Amino acid sequence: MPKINASKILIMSTDGFEQSELCVPLDELKAKGATVHVATLDGEKIKGWDETNWGDSVAADLKIADVTVDDYDALVLPGGQINPDILRADKTAVETVKSFVSQGKIVAAICHAPWLLIEAGVAKDREMTSYHSIRTDLRNAGAHVVDKEVAISNGIITSRSPEDLSAFVAKIVEEVEEGEHPRAAA
Repeated sequence: MPKINASKILIMSTDGFEQSELCVPLDELKAKGATVHVATLDGEKIKGWDETNWGDSVAADLKIADVTVDDYDALVLPGGQINPDILRADKTAVETVKSFVSQGKIVAAICHAPWLLIEAGVAKDREMTSYHSIRTDLRNAGAHVVDKEVAISNGIITSRSPEDLSAFVAKIVEEVEEGEHPRAAA
């Protein structure tokens, strides 16, 4: 069981991420001592979406294609409409999600990011939540959909929106400190 201050966490994102849904976990997990890397499609900085307009840019540490899943304890997927919609169409991003799940790593997705879990084929029979507009997508993928700030299913964490960020980050810390979660392969 790694302590959060000895853990390595990957945030996978691209342009159009919901500003707070990337920046709050990034800042809070780093403040707790975790090593946090941001992976993007091209390894370049990405621009967020902040409520009604483009937000700030966030530097990338590596390309998604260069991620070694074994190096990380957890994967965080920020939402927004644009970011997860682009990532779910990228084969490498989807395969990365599948690898985290099949290796028993913690996977945390907020807002629209559960679209990536659907695309990776890992939503079936799991308790999940999301932004209200994609809950039908989760149901159609076989998830048991709930409306609460955090849903957890064997190390796969989902949350609804920026209002749930405190509970989302707290659950990431708790689950990382519990260690790997053996589960059926994705």
